[in-house]
Amino acid sequence: MAFTRATGKHRARNGRSRRGASAAGAATLTATGVIGTLAASPALAADARVEAASQTGLAHAIALGDSLPGVIDDQADAQRHAADRVARIKAEAVAKAEARRMADARAKEIRAERQRAARAAERERLNTFQLPVAGSYITTGYRTGGSLWSSGSHSGVDFRAATGTSVVAVGAATVVEAGWGGSYGNNIVLRMSDGTYTQYGHLSSIAVSVGQSVAAGQRIGLSGATGNATGPHLHFEARTGQEYGTDMDPAAYLRAHGVTV
Repeated sequence: MAFTRATGKHRARNGRSRRGASAAGAATLTATGVIGTLAASPALAADARVEAASQTGLAHAIALGDSLPGVIDDQADAQRHAADRVARIKAEAVAKAEARRMADARAKEIRAERQRAARAAERERLNTFQLPVAGSYITTGYRTGGSLWSSGSHSGVDFRAATGTSVVAVGAATVVEAGWGGSYGNNIVLRMSDGTYTQYGHLSSIAVSVGQSVAAGQRIGLSGATGNATGPHLHFEARTGQEYGTDMDPAAYLRAHGVTV
């Protein structure tokens, strides 16, 4: 049998052939999209995103680092403005409170001054005395003796006054008697503000009633000659009490209250 020598047709490929095949295979894979698929795989995409994010964060940190002093300054300015505003509000509140306090104190002082003035005016009114008949004078003095009086002497003084002459309260008082008084005729008895009493007799008419308050100089009646009288005049008495027999010198009483008699 004759043997045939191998022709080399089935020999292993050499290195150059293998490299060429590899290049051809890679070209084939690229053409079929395998390598593109691998490049677009999740793992590779994630790596790409991490790298991009890290690059972006670094850029942000750099930018923030560049602007941070300005942000801090802005915040400090805002805080200072807020503190100044709060301080202004507090100062305005304190000023308003002080203004109210001063206004209240002044109003209180004004009220006190008015009250003092009113009390002074009231004291003056109560302490002001005058003649029972304006411009008149005494015609018969206190304790004048004679048969005209049942007690044997005059218990008051007589002021000259024609019938119908105005008779006034000598001071601030309250009416305790107003009407017929026997020998006194139509008479009025006043309880004065100092606790003493004054009497007005022989009146032709009476203009007040019991319990009424009267001021100094207020008309209480008109003079006349009613009762035990020889002619028109005003019989005036000053007393320590309301009852007959508590009389005191009317002229001295009026002088003690600043009235010229």
